[in-house]
Amino acid sequence: MKKRAIVMWLAVFILATVLAGCGKQAESEPTPSSKPEGEQKEAAPVSMSIGLLKLTSSAPLFIAVEKGFFEEENIDASLKWFDAAQPIAVATASGSVDVGATGITASLYNMIAGGQKLTIVADKGREEKGYSSSALLVPADSEVQTIADLKGKKVGITQTGSTYHYMIGRMLENHGLTLKDIELTPLNSIKGLMDSLNSKQVDAVLLNEPNISAVLKDGYGKVIAQVGDEIPYQTSGIFYSPKFAEDKDAAVRFLKAYAKATRYYYDAVLVQEDGKIVPGENYDEVVSIIAKYTDQPEENIKAGLPYMDPDGRLLAEDIQTQIDWYAKEKLIEKAVEASTIVDTEMLEQALKELGK
Repeated sequence: MKKRAIVMWLAVFILATVLAGCGKQAESEPTPSSKPEGEQKEAAPVSMSIGLLKLTSSAPLFIAVEKGFFEEENIDASLKWFDAAQPIAVATASGSVDVGATGITASLYNMIAGGQKLTIVADKGREEKGYSSSALLVPADSEVQTIADLKGKKVGITQTGSTYHYMIGRMLENHGLTLKDIELTPLNSIKGLMDSLNSKQVDAVLLNEPNISAVLKDGYGKVIAQVGDEIPYQTSGIFYSPKFAEDKDAAVRFLKAYAKATRYYYDAVLVQEDGKIVPGENYDEVVSIIAKYTDQPEENIKAGLPYMDPDGRLLAEDIQTQIDWYAKEKLIEKAVEASTIVDTEMLEQALKELGK
């Protein structure tokens, strides 16, 4: 019995020693998922530039800079300011900026028709019913009450072939008029539109936020129609220069940062209940960021926060509608297929990597 007890004790001792050794080995050999964060492969650093306007619809880009979303993707993004949409498209096509963030215009489509390569990859603002983004304004004391009243009137836009050109043309058609029924007046810049409305050199203008709210606050204009209540319209987009689009890794990483920002923006300022905005947890912060970059008072920003898809997805089917209209009006040299301009795959890849 004594001998048997000694043998059993030795067996237990050996088993315990073996198990302890296995445990130490497991602790000393971490699995790939438990490796220290510093051992994970770091994304290659990228320095790039973004051409944009000082508009509320540029909010996701402002947020991505302020919240460090670009930095998280190892992207050093610099902002380059412009005064109108068309020059941004030109700069992006030429590679003067890597990413363009502005209105989708006839100029953009003409570049594509002429053989230049630009790729629209994400939403940067669209006209959506129930949200203030772009609107038709008249002087505060004007007798013009509706779009139909514009017949024979002088209407200010930024440039021929601009988003404003498209908006007024489509809105007139909704009310039985055409561009031939008004005197279209290009004024070259948003400031020119506001100054001309204030001085009554024109009978109406198209403006977007936060400039609409600025005009209403100053009291020299009134809104007679919100564009989003008249037409569905992918007003603006994020588009890539040919060189930047070729760098798929950087292109997707940019969109990961951008999608984080569109979600942040949407959750903060666009959630509605019973047709009214319900401010989110980060509402005041987002308003403050937009005010900082647009040089507008926070109360102006709060008065008109444009709609944006929470994931940054384009209203892709509207691109062909735009192309067909511009071609009909002979504002582009020839119609092109939307599929040659739009690339949604990079954003979908970015969203897949981000998860929900």
